[in-house]
Parts: sequence; C-alpha cells; structure tokens
Amino acid sequence: MKRRIKHVTVLGSGIMGSGIAAHFANIGVEVSLLDIVPFELTEAEQKKGLTKEHKAVRNRIAAENFEKLKKASPALLYSQKFADRITIGNFDDDLPKIKDTDWIIEVVVERLDIKKSVYEKIEQFRKPGTLISSNTSGIPIHLLTEGRSEDFKKYFAGTHFFNPVRYLPLLEIIPTSDTDPEIIDFYMNYGAKFLGKTTVLAKDTPAFIANRIGVFSMMDLLHNVQKLGLTVSDVDKLTGPVIGRPKSATFRTADVVGLDTLVMVANGVRQSGAEANDFNDVFALPGYIQKMVDNKWLGSKTEQGFYKKVKNAEGKSEIHGLNLDTLEYELQGKSSFPTLELTKTIDKPIDRFKVLIGGKDKAGELYRKSLGALFSYVSHKVPEISDDIYKIDDAMRAGFGWENGPFEIWDAVGVQKGIELAKEAGYEVSDWVKNVETFYKVNDEGQSIYVDKSSGQYNKIPGQDAFIILDNIRKNKTLWSNSGAAIEDLGDGIINFEIRSKMNSLGGEVLDGLNRAIDLAEKEYDGLVIGNQGANFSVGANLAMILMMAIEQDWDDLNMAIAYFQKSMMRVRYSSIPVVVAPHGMTLGGGCEMTMHADRVVAAAETYIGLVETGVGVIPGGGGTKELTLRTSREFHNDDVKNNRLRDAFMNIAMGKVATSAYEAYDMGILEKGKDIVSVSKNRQIAEAKKIAKLLAEQGYTQPIEQKVKVLGKDALGMFYVGTDQMLTGNYISEHDKKIADKLANVMVGGNLSEPTVVTEQYLLNLERETFLQLCGERKTLERIQYMLQNGKPLRN
Repeated sequence: MKRRIKHVTVLGSGIMGSGIAAHFANIGVEVSLLDIVPFELTEAEQKKGLTKEHKAVRNRIAAENFEKLKKASPALLYSQKFADRITIGNFDDDLPKIKDTDWIIEVVVERLDIKKSVYEKIEQFRKPGTLISSNTSGIPIHLLTEGRSEDFKKYFAGTHFFNPVRYLPLLEIIPTSDTDPEIIDFYMNYGAKFLGKTTVLAKDTPAFIANRIGVFSMMDLLHNVQKLGLTVSDVDKLTGPVIGRPKSATFRTADVVGLDTLVMVANGVRQSGAEANDFNDVFALPGYIQKMVDNKWLGSKTEQGFYKKVKNAEGKSEIHGLNLDTLEYELQGKSSFPTLELTKTIDKPIDRFKVLIGGKDKAGELYRKSLGALFSYVSHKVPEISDDIYKIDDAMRAGFGWENGPFEIWDAVGVQKGIELAKEAGYEVSDWVKNVETFYKVNDEGQSIYVDKSSGQYNKIPGQDAFIILDNIRKNKTLWSNSGAAIEDLGDGIINFEIRSKMNSLGGEVLDGLNRAIDLAEKEYDGLVIGNQGANFSVGANLAMILMMAIEQDWDDLNMAIAYFQKSMMRVRYSSIPVVVAPHGMTLGGGCEMTMHADRVVAAAETYIGLVETGVGVIPGGGGTKELTLRTSREFHNDDVKNNRLRDAFMNIAMGKVATSAYEAYDMGILEKGKDIVSVSKNRQIAEAKKIAKLLAEQGYTQPIEQKVKVLGKDALGMFYVGTDQMLTGNYISEHDKKIADKLANVMVGGNLSEPTVVTEQYLLNLERETFLQLCGERKTLERIQYMLQNGKPLRN
C-alpha cells in the first residue's frame, strides 16, 4: 500500500522541533507543533488576568517558539506564507488528535525517562500503523521502545535531523531490530525524495555516524592545538574553506553549536565503553575545555566561548580569541603559513591535500597529525557504525558540511600514504585497508563504485539511477570544452551545457560555449539542459572584463560584448530546441537572466536568485530589465494593478533584491508558476531537468515567436521620479543610486514615448544596452565595480 504523508505531528517546539516542523511545511505538509503546558503564569499573563486554563497560556511555549521560527535568520521557511501550514497546541489538550496524523516525530528533551513517559501517552491515542520516530542524538534507539507495543516498535525508528534542518541535508535513519524493513525503506526514500535529504542508514551505536566521526575529528584538533603552539584563529584558518570545510571551521563551529553540546557527545561516547583505549583518550576533555565549561563559556548562547566580542580603547567592537594557555581573550594576529601559499593556484580543495600534508611548517604538521588520526579512526568504524564506507562520507558531507568525506580525502592523498600518516600520528589502520588500492572508482557507465570491506570487491553506490553526477560522466561523455565551459551528452537525445569558469562567471568563453551548445543541440540532439554541480550556478557577468573595457573607454567593444550577451540570452529563449535551466545556490545578475530566458526552469529550493546589477552601478544589461518589463506587461489589461506590478518589478531591480529561496523567486516574478518547478533535492536536479527537456521534445516542441511588450511611456515615468526623489530626500539612497534608478525607470516605461505603446523585445534590449553603457561611463560605477572585485560585495554610496 502506498503511504502518503499529508499531516505530521511534531512533539517538542524547541530549536530542532521548530526546524523539523518548518521543513515539513516547506514541502507542503500540514504540521501540528505541540509542547508542554507551562507550569506557572508569567507576570504579563497575570496582569492580563489570565488563568492556567486559558488557551493562550496553555499553548504559550509552542506559540513563543513558533514566533521564533517565523523570525529566524537565516530563514527556516522557504516562504513566510508557508507558516500557515503549521498549527500549534499542547500535549494535554491536543495529543488525542494524533489519531488523525500520518507521522509522529518526538523531539522532546534528551532524557530517557521523559521520552518514555511521552511514548506512553502517545500509545493511548496513536492509530495502529502510524509512523513514530525520535530525533534523539544521544540515547540508544533500542532503549526508547522498551515496554511499547509490537505495532509501536514495528513503525518506530530514529530520524536524526541536523540543525539547521533547512540547510543541513543529513538525515540519519536508525532502526531497531523490531523496525519493519519496509518502514526502513520508506523513511529512507521519503527523506531523500520528498525532504531533499541525504538519508544515511545508521547503526544504533553511540552518536550514530556523523557526530561520532565529526566530534572525534574536533576533539583530536582540540588536543593538538596546544601541542603545536597554534591559536584558535590559526586553526580556524587551516580547517575552513581551504580544505573544503565551512567558514566557521573548528572553533567558530564549536561556539555556534555550543561547547556544552560538544562535551555531551564526547562524554557520551567516552562513557559508552565503545572505544578502544587509544581512541577513547581523544574523547577525554582537555583541561582548558573543562575550565571553559565550568566558567559557562559555552559559545554564542553565553556570548563568549572560543571567541568573544569586546570593546577596544576607542569603544569599537572587536572579536578576540581565547588564549588556550592563559584563558584570557586577546586580539588574534593574522595567521600566515607558507604551506597555504602553495595551494593558492589549486581550485578544488580535494586536490590540495597532497600539497598540504607535505608542508614543513606547523600547518603541515597539523594536517599530517589530524588526517592520520582520522584515517585510522574511520578504518576501525567499519563495520562498527556502518557497513559501507560511502555512508560515512555521505554523513560527513551532509551533516558537517565537509566538501569531501574522510575516505574520499584518503583516496586523494593515496591509500598507502594515508596508512603512513596514521603510523606517524601514533595509530594503526584496520587490517582490511592494507589490501585496498583505492576506496572509490567510476565504472564504465559513469557510476560511482566503492570497495566493500568484507569482500574486497567493488559495489555500485545505490540510488544513483535517480540523479546524474557530472564529475562521473565528463571523462567519457564530454563532447566539447574550453577553459570556462563544457558540453556533455546526458543520453536520450539531451545534452548539458556546464559553466566551469571561476565562480561560474559569464565571460566570452562561456557565451561562446553556450552558443556552440545550442548550435549542436539544434543540429544533432532533441534538447539542452544548462546546469552544473558547483557551489553556485553563476555569480553573473565577468566584471573584470567590463571594468577593463570601461577604463580603456573601449565603448565599441563593450557595446558588442553586451549585444552578444543579449543575443545569447535570446537564443536560450528562441532556439528550435527546448532549453531547461537548473539554477541553484547563488544565481545572480547574468545567471538570473539566463534562467529567466529558459523554456522551463528546474530550480533547487535553495536558490538565491536576483538581478543585482545596481549594486555595481549599472542596470541588468543581458535582457533582465527587458524580461521583467515583459512579464509585468502581461497584466496591464487590468488598469488597477498595472502601475503596482511595474513598480514592484522596478523596486526588485533597483534595490538589487535577491530571493532567499526558489519559492520567493515565484513571488518576485523571476520564476513563473505553472511553468517552472522547484526541486527540493539538488542531487536530482539535472536528472529532472533532462526529463523535462526530453518530454518537451517528445510533445513536439516548436520554436517560440518573439513577443510584443506593452510599455506605459512618460505617464508612468513621472510616478517613478516622484518615488526616487522621496527616497533621496529621506536619505535611503544616494545621488548616484537615484541616477541609476531613474535610468532604469526610463527603460522599463519604454523611453521617450508620450503614451502607452506596444514595442518589440529588441526595442527594449537596445534601450537596456544603451543605458548600461551610459552608466559604465560614470566614475562612481567604476569605483563600485573595483570595490566589488576587491571585496566580493557591493559598495553603496
């Protein structure tokens, strides 16, 4: 029988419960978010004359946490409108309603006795066959079901989400021996397909997979930092993006998560007796950690941990780091290591490890020690915490934000070299590794295969049929490439155009590749996908090229370059084959314009998309201004809304607004409802785009006819000028911002037209390009572009 999830009940409305509730709401599920009834009235409730029986009092805890959920930054909801899918309540009054829910997720305090008492109440009302799971991160799953009915045990498992639930894709599924195998499959499949998670099947062992490995790695660093004489800022520089880890690296991550949480997991593993002596010592707390816990220096929640914000002599705020020897906060010096200098020309973190472990300074020593310990540790955790190495790597990428898992890193430095590093660090690897040549390979079909610990044979990583991994098909399926782009054959008559320039910026080599891909698809294939699997889809046009041409006043070449960009975007729209674009991550400026010109869009839910050109002193010049004007004009048949719609589109461009999810992009008119779709799973995105391109081709795709655009002329221009004058007077914008906004408005109303007029798309493109070139001649625009290139963020002046 097909199991459908229409309603979920989340028991516990704290940080994790709220995050889980929000993410189910994100995918369209109705959610009941329940918590305990408060023990006492607050002072405010007493003043209002409320009693403990009043609904507002009884629901207070869930209500307060629901408000925090709605205001969370970064946002937990894809759209604020999705908050309507969540209702709040309390355990005493609303638990009987679970008879009508499809899935009960318990997220109450981490105490076995409290969880068991909640389960006892659940059994009074739960309908047989209803899913029931716990988000516990530390309590053995099999202990939770002691004393429960057979039906309860059959449908029960640990479903361990990671915080923040929206942004960290790991979901560990931990069954017990009583969990029905079909229910395990359901949890795994639902998490991957509907929740967009990397679902990893974990064993019921202390801290499961990700926390077990991640906390070991962090604790090992905490022991080594003092031995090597490194500061907290040194370690964070060495263990962040340079090795494919989050910017928060080690110590900032500990502050954000909370030192008490880190200590709880470390103590839990140490006290479980699961570790051999040499590894168990790693989970012992260094003296300075124990002192920090005693002082309640727990990180962000207590406003000081490894870092603390302090006022200097001039009264300005500074971030000071903790001196681990003196336990005093001090301004950290700038970290500099010769080893890191050697990796500056190596783009991919995975390719840097061979260089990093060869360093002759403290950095090289830290990498050798930490990687050696990590390699030894993970080799011994198979099969204890997982039977398969790929599950460990999946868990670390998805749960801790590592770009590469430990076995992938081991492959990068070489299996034998990794064994040597382990010995150098004072550890031995497990015997099964000693005969392994490599942990991973790619087979002839472009699929990843991994070595099986038991047999030594290579098995296919399951689930790959649902997605396409570009890294795996490049070797055999690349049809053409240059320095900034590539064309790959996806099969079934569909090819893919992949942007591969630095930051996936759009320069001449990318546009040449795009036109070549469209030419090739029109001649020999049925459709085209534009997609990549980098960190971001595209940050926009190549600003360095624009700056160089503008400084040299090479206006003819710049005009031709912008015209070529516009022509390329129009080919995306008006080619003879269907073009499907798959944006994700940052999709800014030209990346947004490319997306808006597609026949269809398959956007990752986590797509941050917008026309941001005003931040560098210009307007969108690759068809973005034209396109939003065109889309707005479709609603001009209604005189009551036409000015409002045009004003909204104008403000989105003028303020450089960026949608914080694909669903917000619908509201901004960048994605179109009924045509473009959202994929909650980034892994499946290109495969889904391929399916849509193939379907459009099979349905008899016909090249579209260029559209006419109704523009409103000078009458509407006056409305915009009044608005920009008011914003300048109120000091919301600068004189230069006003100049940009007024020129933008002139393009969106159609320029010097005395009345509403129907024009061609090319008419608007010419206006757009002319205005772009005018603004490139402004000194302040050149200053903004230079600032953006140097600092990676726009300058407002």
